[in-house]
Order: sequence, then C-alpha cells, then structure tokens
Amino acid sequence: MDASNLLSKRAEPTPDRVALRELATGQSYTFAQLNTRVNRACHFLQKLGVQKGDVVSLLAHNSVVYVDLLYAATKIGAIFAPLNWRLVADELAYIVQDCGSKVLICGPEFTETLAAMLPHIAVDHLVSVEGAELAGALVYEDELAAADSGEPERPSLHPDDTACILYTSGTTGKPKGAMIPHRQIVWNSINTVISWGLTQDDISPIFTPMFHSGGLFVFLTPLFYVGGRIVLMRQFDPVDTLRQVAEEQCTVLLGVPTIFQMWLNTPALAQTDFSAIRWFISGGAPCPVSLIAAWRQATGKPFRQGYGLTEVGTNCFTMNDDDPLNKPGTVGKPIFHSEMKLVDEDGRSVPPNQTGELLIKGPHVTSGYWRNPEATAEALRDGWFHTGDMAQMDEDGFYFIAGRFKDMIISGGENVYAAEVEAVFVAHEAVAEAALIGQPDEKWGEVGVMVVVKANGTAITEAELLQHCQGKLARYKIPKRVIFTDALPYSPYGKVIKVELKESLLLDNTET
Repeated sequence: MDASNLLSKRAEPTPDRVALRELATGQSYTFAQLNTRVNRACHFLQKLGVQKGDVVSLLAHNSVVYVDLLYAATKIGAIFAPLNWRLVADELAYIVQDCGSKVLICGPEFTETLAAMLPHIAVDHLVSVEGAELAGALVYEDELAAADSGEPERPSLHPDDTACILYTSGTTGKPKGAMIPHRQIVWNSINTVISWGLTQDDISPIFTPMFHSGGLFVFLTPLFYVGGRIVLMRQFDPVDTLRQVAEEQCTVLLGVPTIFQMWLNTPALAQTDFSAIRWFISGGAPCPVSLIAAWRQATGKPFRQGYGLTEVGTNCFTMNDDDPLNKPGTVGKPIFHSEMKLVDEDGRSVPPNQTGELLIKGPHVTSGYWRNPEATAEALRDGWFHTGDMAQMDEDGFYFIAGRFKDMIISGGENVYAAEVEAVFVAHEAVAEAALIGQPDEKWGEVGVMVVVKANGTAITEAELLQHCQGKLARYKIPKRVIFTDALPYSPYGKVIKVELKESLLLDNTET
C-alpha cells in the first residue's frame, strides 16, 4: 500500500485522459504526459543525489511543480516538504533546518525571502523555477527537459515510509512536522472516492495553497486515483475563480468559510453558471450554519461541511446532499475505512449528545511528528490520534464539531496557536504577560486579540506592539487588536482563564 505507483498505474488505463489543466500557463496534461513529467523529476532529483529519506522543499505559488515533486517523492522514496510562503524568513528557515531539506526549489515571488533565509540554512542544492533569479541555482525547467523520461529505479518502500512532511503550528511555539506516510495518501484517496462518490467525470479546481494538506490531498490525489481532472489555479481571486469554475465545468468544489463568504459578497456570484456543480464543500474551519443556508439559497446547490486534519487526512467524514438540511451544522458520519470515538478527560467514551474529544484511528492517520517523539507520544496513544477537537455525536450517528480543546484560533482557514504568538509579545521588554483570544469576524471567521499586561514602569502602544510582530510572525498570525489590562485571570492550576477574558474584555472593548 505504498503510493509510488498511484500515478503510473492510473496512466495505464487512461493515458490520454486530461488529468490536469494549469490555468496560469494554459497547459493541459494527460495522465501519460503528467507521469512523464514526474519521471523526469525523479531522474533530476536522483542526479542531485536525492535518495530514499531525503527531503525536497518547494517555496512557490501553485503550479504543476507541486504535482511533479509530490509524485516523484513517492516513486523514489524521497520526502516532499512544501513551504508555507505566508511565513516570514525566520519561520521558514527553522522549518528548512528542522526537516533537513537537501534540495530547495524557489519561485520568483520569494527570492527576497530566500535571500534572508540563506545565512541560516544549509541545503545541498538550490533550484529556480518559473524564471526566479537565484545566483548559482539550477534551472528546474531546463533540468526537467534534459532528464530521462522512463520510470526511475525505485528503492524498496513500506506503507509507513514518510512521503511528505507538512508543518503545522505548534502549541509549544514551534511548528511541528506532521509525517504523511505512503499509506495515508493511498487510504485518503480510497476513503474519499468511496465515501464521497467521486468518479472519473468529476472536475475540481484547486485555488487554495498547495503547501497545505487541503491543496494536496482533498481532491488532487483522490481525483487522480479515480481518473478525474484537476483545474489548477495559481492563486485565489474571487471574481476570476468563479469565472473559471463555470468555464471549466467544475463538478465538485472545496473552499474555506472565508472564501465562501467572499463569494457571497461578490456581485459576480449571481451571474455564475453552476449547472455542472454536484456539490460544494467547506473545510479548514467551522462553517456557520447561516452561511451554509445563505450559500445554498444563492446557488440552489447542495453545500456540505467537511472536517479533516493534516495528521489524520483531509477527508474524515461524509454526508448526503440533504444531510445539511436535516442536520444543520453536521460534518456527517465517519468515512468508510476509519474508526472514531468521543472521550471525556479520563478517556472514557461519552454517550450520544454529550461533548467529548474526538479520537480517530485507521490507516489514514499520521505516523507522528518529525524528530519529535514527545509530541508523537502525546498525540498517538494506543493507535488513536487525539485531535484536540471537541465534538458531539447524535443518536443517528451524525457528528458535530463543538469547539477546540487546543488553545488556538482559526483565521481564514489558517491555524494560529496562542503559545507561538504570546511568546513573541512576552519577548518585548514592555510586556509582562500576554494572552491571545479569538474574536468572531465576518470576513475571516475569527481573528486574534492579544490581551497584554504591561511591565512595571513601561509605556507601550498597540501600534508599537503590532510593529514588533513584523518579521517575527506571518501576517495572518499577528493579532488584529491589542487590549491592555491590569491583570489576567488565572485558574488554581496557573492557566489563564480565557473564557473569562473573552466575556470581560471583548464585550467591553468592541470599539478599542
């Protein structure tokens, strides 16, 4: 059950079927052509000395290169670790060093970021793509054109071998590299095709960043598995994306709540032809029931809410078209090849309609965190992955996500862990204590608000603290507001009572 043959096997029965259409270049690739590209990428990487277990990273906007490297890594036993281009140079340098990237490929928009990273990283090879100007770097397109197109020599592979490392924000302040084993890619594809009813006639766009598990695994690998088509967009633009969805006759579409809200506010929505769409699905963050209802009314098409995590796969539940109407707010029932249970703080199963932590078990679950045995042992216990998310199951077996046990907020589909942001604030000499809380936001779903206790005898302004974050945190992690207070409320166990903070401060400081 390794993933090395997923693309080459698909190319055998349907070599001439279009697999990928890249809108930025206007280029379409059949499964045979795409497999040839991947083979060339394999030989190029092997020429650079990439062997089983070596890490290859990419810092670029969406393009066919993501597909090249993902499938090439699975064939030659390498590990693909795409980089989140929303992060700043310091954050990216930590990730590159932590995963030990041997090859780093960079696109033209991020050469300045890479220049700031270079003094702090050690990689064997730099490669430019799409015309990026990098001194001494190999040119990806030239190397690919010169490489052998035949199937590469492959090492012995095991289902538990790591195929990807995807970094998620860490509750301790540093990101953790979730290891995506070969079996997770395979079983996510099987589960999605079976549970969601995907077919070779389905067409789906990808406009969410492909450094995320959503861009790589929600529809890309499942649709290629079943012989469907991906329409690849470089970046998201509300009006242009709607136009392309209609022109390309897309049938299934993934977005995050922020994107669906942006579309709902776009006049172009009313003129968009959704006749080919079978259903929409929202993921990445909880979707308000009111947004689901408004979207269905505006388009007349079924609207589903999904749930997934990098560590357990992007597609963990399934539902029928009428389930959102009959069970508002549900994420559906568990996918086919999976086990789930809800437990209380003592690990005991909770009855229907009571809240518990969601635990997930199955072949689609991560093998752990890269070079982080402590985090692995905490998350994976007796084969069960502890999601940190609270949920309920009703008497009919439908699940509802109740909230997040872990201390984080989700802003525009991005996880923002409080500890990481608080650490940056507390590092400022004028800050004695800091606590991040979430505030509902119409556009982003939730935004961060930092509550700060000033150090004795110091003076600091909101603007100065937010400026302090620049270059230390990705933009989406920087709080939208700072509220100053005399003291933080603590529990007997020394933890900040953030529920109390929200109640006492957000309601009183809406105009701050």
